[in-house]
Amino acid sequence: MTAKKNLIVIGNGMVGHKFLELMIAKGATEQWNLITFCEEPRVAYDRVNLSGYFSGKTAADLSLVEPGLYQENGVQIHIGDKAVAVNRDQKTVTSANDLTVTYDKIVLATGSYPFVPAIKGNDATGTFVYRTIDDLEAMSAYAKNCKVGVVVGGGLLGLECANALKSMGLQTHVVEFAPRLMPVQIDEAGGTILRKKIEELGVTIHTSKSTTEIVSGNGKVAKMKFADGSELETDMIVFSAGIRPRDEIARGCGLEVGERGGIVINDYCETSDPDIYAIGECALYQNRIYGLVAPGYTMAGVVADVLNKITTSSFTGADMSTKLKLLGVDVASFGDNFAKTPGAREIAISDTVQGIYKKLVLNEDGSRLLGGILVGDASAYGTLLQFVQNAIALPPHPEDLLLPPREGKAATVGMGVESLPDTAQICSCNNVSKEQICTAIQENNFTDVASVKKCTKAGTGCGGCVPLVTDLLKYEMKKAGIEVNNHLCEHFAYSRQELYHLVRTQKIQTFDELIQKHGQGKGCEICKPAVASILASTWNEHILETPHVSLQDTNDYYLANIQRDGTYSVVPRVPGGEITPDKLIVLGEVAKEFGLYTKITGGQRIDLFGARVDQLPQIWKRLIDAGFESGHAYGKALRTVKSCVGSTWCRFGVQDSTSLAIELELRYRGLRSPHKLKSAVSGCTRECAEAQSKDFGIIATEKGWNLYVCGNGGMKPQHAILLAEDIDKETLLKYLDRFLMFYIRTANRLERTATWFNKLEGGIDYLKQVIIHDSLGIDAELEAEMAHLVSTYQCEWKATIEDPEKVQRFRHFVNSDESDPSLVQVEERGQKRPAYEHEKALVGLSQ
Repeated sequence: MTAKKNLIVIGNGMVGHKFLELMIAKGATEQWNLITFCEEPRVAYDRVNLSGYFSGKTAADLSLVEPGLYQENGVQIHIGDKAVAVNRDQKTVTSANDLTVTYDKIVLATGSYPFVPAIKGNDATGTFVYRTIDDLEAMSAYAKNCKVGVVVGGGLLGLECANALKSMGLQTHVVEFAPRLMPVQIDEAGGTILRKKIEELGVTIHTSKSTTEIVSGNGKVAKMKFADGSELETDMIVFSAGIRPRDEIARGCGLEVGERGGIVINDYCETSDPDIYAIGECALYQNRIYGLVAPGYTMAGVVADVLNKITTSSFTGADMSTKLKLLGVDVASFGDNFAKTPGAREIAISDTVQGIYKKLVLNEDGSRLLGGILVGDASAYGTLLQFVQNAIALPPHPEDLLLPPREGKAATVGMGVESLPDTAQICSCNNVSKEQICTAIQENNFTDVASVKKCTKAGTGCGGCVPLVTDLLKYEMKKAGIEVNNHLCEHFAYSRQELYHLVRTQKIQTFDELIQKHGQGKGCEICKPAVASILASTWNEHILETPHVSLQDTNDYYLANIQRDGTYSVVPRVPGGEITPDKLIVLGEVAKEFGLYTKITGGQRIDLFGARVDQLPQIWKRLIDAGFESGHAYGKALRTVKSCVGSTWCRFGVQDSTSLAIELELRYRGLRSPHKLKSAVSGCTRECAEAQSKDFGIIATEKGWNLYVCGNGGMKPQHAILLAEDIDKETLLKYLDRFLMFYIRTANRLERTATWFNKLEGGIDYLKQVIIHDSLGIDAELEAEMAHLVSTYQCEWKATIEDPEKVQRFRHFVNSDESDPSLVQVEERGQKRPAYEHEKALVGLSQ
C-alpha cells in the first residue's frame, strides 16, 4: 500500500476550509494526510456575515466547520498556531510554536490583513481594525465607554463595520477618501442615492476626506484632523480602508510575488514552485487580487481538482458581481458595471424620493446585457445576473427589466428561473449551477431552502442567490405536485397569514410565546417587526409595552420617522385635512419654539422636521394638550384619508366628502397592517382627492358612494379597482371593515394592497365574492375584529408621555442624557434644514 503524502494547508479561513471540504468530498483522504495551521483560536467562520455577531450570533453560529468533520476525516488541525516559515529545500513548514512538519504539497490560504493608512497616531488607544471575531470582541468591550465611533473606509467592509458601531449604540461616522461610497462597485449617481439612504439611518458620511492625524487625549483617541483643515471628535476609530495580501511566508521562502504584493499564480493556482499553490486573497492572478470569497472558492476547487488529477479545471479569473444589504440598504453590482466595454450603452433610473437607483449596461446594439448597478432595490439582481452570465437576449425594451409591466401587457417573457439554461451559474460563491440545484431537489425531495443550501452549498456564501434558489425550489416542487410553502423566515415555518391565524385562534399575546410554541431560535429583523404588526393588528396593545418594544424597528421604537441627519419628524393627525385656526397656531408655535422645519404634505397634513430624540416627548405633550394625536406616519398603518371640500363648499360636489373622510380616518386611525395604507374621498367624479390612486378610495355619486380598492401611487403606480358602486354609508363602512381585515389577515409581510390584489386568483370577481357575498363565511368575523380594533384605539403618543418609563427611552445615547452634538442645521428660505458636510465644517459641530 502506497504511503500517504502530506498536504499542508496554511490558513484556516473561509477559503482554506473550503479547500479542505472539497478534498474530503472528493475522497482525497485516501492518498493525502490533510494538515492545516489555524492562526486564530477557533476554526473557520463566516467573515462575510461577521456583523451578525452584533445582532446576537455567536462564534458557534458563524462557524463554517460541521462538528466532527475534521476529526472524522483525519484532518490534523493546529488551532492557535501560526505557520511562520517554509523551507523549500528541506520541504518543511515551521510554526510559531516550533512545530516542524514535512510536506509534499502546500496550499497557501493566508488571506489578507486590513490596511491601516500611514497616519500619525494610527496606533493610539481606541483604534481598531475590523477583521476577526477577536477584533469584534475588543471593539465591543471598548465601545461600552464611548459615545462616538468613526469608520475609516466607505467600501463594503467599511459600511458593514458602520452597521456594527451603530448596533452598539454609538453615534456613527464614515470617513472615505474617495468622493463617494463604495467607489469600486457603484458609480457617482448610485453613490449619491446610497449616501442619502445611509444618512437617513443616522450615520454621518464624510467623503473626499484625507485624514492627516489622529489626536489623543487622556491616553486615548480624541479627534481626527483632515487635510482640508476640518476636525472630527470621536471616542474610537475602526480602520476598514481595504486589504493587503498576506504574502510574508512566500517572500520568506523566495516565491515570486507581485510588485505591490500578492503571491503570483498561474491558471492552476500554482506558484513559482510547482509544489506550492496559493488561493484566495493572498494570490495574485494576472496582476489582480480578488477580494471576494467567491473567487477564492473557485481557486480552491481548481487546486482540489488538480491534486485529484482532474485536469480539466483551471482558474481564468472570476466574476466580481456582488449583492449585499448594507445597514439595511440593498446594493448590488454585476458584470461590466462601469461600461468599460467599447460601444457600451447605459439605461439608468434614479428616484431620489424613494432612494432607488438602477443602471443597466448594454452592448452597442442593445441586444445583450453587460452589467449594471442596483441601489435601494436589488430584487432583480439574480435575474439580471443570469442575463449577463448566460448571454440571454434582451427584450425589445430593455428598460422593462427595471420597470413595472407596461399597461395591458404581461411581465417580460423569459425572466423566470424555468427559462434559464441548466448550465446557468446560480451561486457564484460556490459555483453551483441550476442543474445541480434542481437535481438535488428532485433526488432528495427537498421542500425547504435550508435543505437545498446544506446539500448544494448554494446560498451559503454572500446569500445574494437565495431568492433564485428559492424560486428554483418552488418551481421544482410545483412540477412535482408538492404544495409550495411561504414561510416567513428561517425561524417560523409558517407564512404571515398562518402566523396571524395562530396568534388569533390561540390568543397568543407575545413574540416569545409565539416563537416558543411555533418557531425556533431567537427571531430576526424579518420576523420580529412582522409579528409585532400581527400582535398590534389583533390585540391593539401599545407597541412600546415591555413585551413588544424590542420587536420594533427604529421608526416605531421612537414613534417618529428618522430623517437623513438623524433627527425625527413630528406628524400629528389632521383628519380629512380639516383643522381649526387655533390648532394651526399651536403647530406654528411648536415649530418656532423647537426650531422645526414645517411642510404641508400632499396628504393634507403638516409635517414638522428636525426634532431631536430627546425633544419628541416635549413636543408631543404640547400637541396632545392642544387636541392633536399621533398621525402614525412612522408605522405600517393608516396614514391619511385625503379629502376635497365636497358639497359643503364646492359647486360641483354631490356628497359631503370632508365629513366622510374625517369619519373614516377616525375609524381606522392606528390600524396596523402589513404595509402602510392611504385613502381618499372625492366629492364628485372630478376626483380632486385622487381617490383612485389609494389603497382604498371613495368617490361620491348622485346615488351614494363608489368604493375603489387596491390602488397604489408608489414605485409601481396602479389604479384602484371598483369594488362596489352607488352604496350608502352604512354599506360602505361594512365593506371597508371586511376588506381591510381580509387584507390584514392574508397579505404577506410588507405587501401593499396593489401587490396583494395582483396575486389573488380570480381578481376583483373573487374579492367581490368574499367581501360582498360572504363566499368564505367569514364576514361576520372580519366585522367583529375591526369593531374590536376601533373600540380599543389609543393614541400611542398620548399613552407614551403619560408613562415615565416609556419617556425614558427617548435618549440619543444609551449611557447618557446628552443630545447628539453632530445634529447641525442651517437656514434656508426662512426655515432650518440639515447641514451638508461642507456646511457643518463651516458652522462647527459645537452647535
